Amino acid sequence: MQIKQAADHLGISPRSLRHYEQVGLLSPARDSSGYRHYSPADLRRAARIRDMIATGFSTREVLAMAPCLSDDGAGACEGGLADLEHKLAQIDRLIDELHNRRQTTLERIAQFRGALSKTTIERDTPDHDTHDPTTVSDRLSRRQR
Repeated sequence: MQIKQAADHLGISPRSLRHYEQVGLLSPARDSSGYRHYSPADLRRAARIRDMIATGFSTREVLAMAPCLSDDGAGACEGGLADLEHKLAQIDRLIDELHNRRQTTLERIAQFRGALSKTTIERDTPDHDTHDPTTVSDRLSRRQR
């Protein structure tokens, strides 16, 4: 299978396949005209590479796990388990960090809503004197000019 068909089969670009080859992750055979020819084993390896990159591995990290990518090592391989556990720990840290950012954002939204509703009540009070009747977005756009 040539590069275009292989890329279509894998749902990636031919450029990605060339990159995998350039960094040493994949070595498809070449025909007499120099065209790459992807064997079924190459396609399986490329699919494993694609999946690892999609889960957050860099090409350098995937290269370190190269023995685990071939059909011979596609199951458990010596260094693979530790690398996968390390990546899982990184993902868990990112999830925690994103959860904390989300919580902070929710708290900020609640503060803004509280402050805005207080401002609205004050503004709607008949004896309240409003100094600046412009909206927040109006004031922000003036600052950006």
